[in-house]
Amino acid sequence: MRNLWIFISKYNAFFLFIIFFIVGIVLVLKNNAYQRSVALNSSTEVVGNAYQKLSAVKTYLNLRQVNDSLAQENAKLKTELLALNAKDSTGKIAVKDSVYREQYTLFAAKVIKNSVGLRNNTITIKKGSLDGVVKDMAVISPNKGVIGFVELVSEHFAIIRTLLNKNTLISVNVKKNNAFGSLVWGDGNFDYRKAYVKEIPNHLRINIGDTIITSGAGGFPKGIEVGKVSKTGITGDSFLSLEVKLFNDFSTLPYVYLVKDRLAQEQNKLETNLPNGQ
Repeated sequence: MRNLWIFISKYNAFFLFIIFFIVGIVLVLKNNAYQRSVALNSSTEVVGNAYQKLSAVKTYLNLRQVNDSLAQENAKLKTELLALNAKDSTGKIAVKDSVYREQYTLFAAKVIKNSVGLRNNTITIKKGSLDGVVKDMAVISPNKGVIGFVELVSEHFAIIRTLLNKNTLISVNVKKNNAFGSLVWGDGNFDYRKAYVKEIPNHLRINIGDTIITSGAGGFPKGIEVGKVSKTGITGDSFLSLEVKLFNDFSTLPYVYLVKDRLAQEQNKLETNLPNGQ
C-alpha cells in the first residue's frame, strides 16, 4: 500500500491531467451537438472495424468445421448424382420408385497423412470401423478421379492403398468404345500425375485425348472419369499400353470419398463359391 501511495504521489500531475482531460471531453460532448455527433460516428466506425476483425478471426478458426460440413454435403450430393446416373443408364428404374435403393453411398473422410514419392504410397484418413469403413472399400477423389482401396482399418483411422502403389489395379474402360483395361502405376515412371492402362486389344483405335473411366468393377461406380490418354504404344502382339494423364492430383488431397457398395457383400459371397481355377 505504501508503495502505491508513493507511486501516485510521484506521478500525481499525470493522473490529474488524465482526469481533467476526460472531464473536459465529457463536458464538450455533452454541451456541443456537433462534436457529440462526430464522436459518435467515429466511435461507431471504430467499433464496427473491431467487430469486423473479430468476425474474420472467428471465421478463420471455424474453417475446419466449415470444410468438414461442406465435404459431407458434397458426398451426399455426389451419392444422389450417382443414383440419377444409374437410373438414366438402365432405363428400367422409375424415378418415383420408392422400392429403389442406391447401390452406392459416399461419405467424406479427412486426410491426415499422404505420400506420393514412394514406390508404394498410402493415405491415412481420420475415419475407421466405428464410422463404417471396411477393408477393400473403394475410395475416390472429391473432384475427378480414383484414389484406391482401404487396406487397414482401426476404430478411428484407416490406411488407403492408393493407385500410386504396385499392388493396386483398377478396372477401367475407354469411354468412347467401352474397351476394358487395367489401370496401374509405376513401370519405370513414378510421376504421380500419370498412370498406365494395360491389356487394351491392339485392334481398337485409341487416340490421344480419349477419356478413361471406371468400368463399374471392384467397388467403383461405373463412369467415374480417371484421366485422358496422353500416349499410346503396342506391347507384345495383342495389346496396347496407354499412358494416362490423371485428373486427380494426389499431392493435394484434404478429403477423400469412401464408396459404400450395398451389393459388395453379395457379390463377394457369390464369387468365393466359384470352383478353383475359374
